Amino acid sequence: MVLQELGGQISSALRRMSDATLVDKSVIDACLKDVCTALLQADVNVKLVGELRKNIRNALDADEEKAGVNKRRTIEKAVFKELVKMLDPGKKPFTPEKGTSSVVMFVGLQGAGKTTSVAKFALHYKRKGFKVAMVCADTFRAGAYDQLKQNATKVKVPYYGTYTESDPAKISADGVDLFKSQKMDIIIVDTSGRHKQEAALLEEMSQVSSAITPDLSIFVMDSSIGQAAFDQARAFSETVDVAAVILTKLDGHAKGGGALSAVAATQSPVMFIGTGEHVDEFETFEAEAFVSRLLGLGDVKGLMGKLTDIMPEQQQEEMMSQLAEGNFPLRIMYEQFNNVLQMGPMGQVMGMLPGFSNALMGQGREQASAANLKKYIALMDSMTTKELDNPDIAANLKMLSDPARVKRIVKGSGRTYRDMTELATQYKAMSTMIAKMKDQLKMPARGGLNMRGQNAQLAQMGKALSAANPQVLQQIGGMNGLKQMMKALDGADMSSLGNLAGALGGG
Repeated sequence: MVLQELGGQISSALRRMSDATLVDKSVIDACLKDVCTALLQADVNVKLVGELRKNIRNALDADEEKAGVNKRRTIEKAVFKELVKMLDPGKKPFTPEKGTSSVVMFVGLQGAGKTTSVAKFALHYKRKGFKVAMVCADTFRAGAYDQLKQNATKVKVPYYGTYTESDPAKISADGVDLFKSQKMDIIIVDTSGRHKQEAALLEEMSQVSSAITPDLSIFVMDSSIGQAAFDQARAFSETVDVAAVILTKLDGHAKGGGALSAVAATQSPVMFIGTGEHVDEFETFEAEAFVSRLLGLGDVKGLMGKLTDIMPEQQQEEMMSQLAEGNFPLRIMYEQFNNVLQMGPMGQVMGMLPGFSNALMGQGREQASAANLKKYIALMDSMTTKELDNPDIAANLKMLSDPARVKRIVKGSGRTYRDMTELATQYKAMSTMIAKMKDQLKMPARGGLNMRGQNAQLAQMGKALSAANPQVLQQIGGMNGLKQMMKALDGADMSSLGNLAGALGGG
């Protein structure tokens, strides 16, 4: 995403300061100038940038009165804190609950990516186990219902709409009543957009809102408008009770930072950000995690949340007990490869690992990496249940080189002998890691059995990413880097991203 450039510029400014032999006034001034210039180039309001600079100065002045203060650390912490403060309005959006029908209304201008965001939102909650449905109340734009139908079919959720009724309020009410009778957890209503904030649009939104009484109204906004996001969000909030914002197109415009800060200034929390055209290029927005990833510190808390979503605690415990005994059936590797693919775009996942940059994996390389994992999965799909579930590493290595079995698996999967050789190489590398981790996995972890399972899952995922793209493991510092990550996770507060980054840096 273009915001990577902003993160890179701020990180470079902090790095130059850290590399200085003596952190004096001139070094600090140069660092703050570079940070502020980067923010201004991202279209952040000059007043907000001025406040950030002033607050960092105040933090530095306050710490100078204390003995033995590390100026580098003070500035780094102050920059992190002020960036979070700039992006966080201090409000949490409505959270839907399973078993209760929640109505979510999407509003916004035409061309902002509203209907696509509806599909992304639906897929996000569907993956979390919610029963989701979509209603098309956009009667203004030609083809709106057809687009929603296609998107709903793609993400496999039910939808409602009509070609004959022209009253959006009636369509909304009918669709909501239908899906409430079907006990849907989340009912998403997609409303009409216009090319500008015209009175007809605002009046229509008010009528639809009155007809369905939404539990949550989400304003979808194009981030390319930069600081103008402030006026747009405020105008919509005055007509409909906008409780949250989704910012789209953050992958393609330099003004994303300005849009994020402007929305926060309206006291409307940003709930999600769109980072691409595909339905899985959609991220939950949390200011601290976002800034942490922006500065290359990762988002371990978010990563653990993803891991828990795709692998419940019981499965983590089962996997951990097998690995602790030095057993490594091919099915575990098979599940890890599938888990990595389920977590969303690989670049997004990599950005959540401390010390990683999602810029390492461009769009073309990301697709090639996903293709690598898919070919390994295809090969394992052609194995028998006995072959997949055999826990003995030595027996599995022998099986992967047995000419008759290799021929059968290659033929059944439609892959090549070279692909099979690569799979055997990956299994050998992962089994070597399991052998080295065995004693560590047997030790009681501060976070209990679940934390050990997550640590094992994280290490396995790191190797799965490496299987997809060899540069991944190299960037984190090889096997030693993975070990350092596990140690940091085992004993650290999950919110202490700075400690984790420091542990990796020392690896």
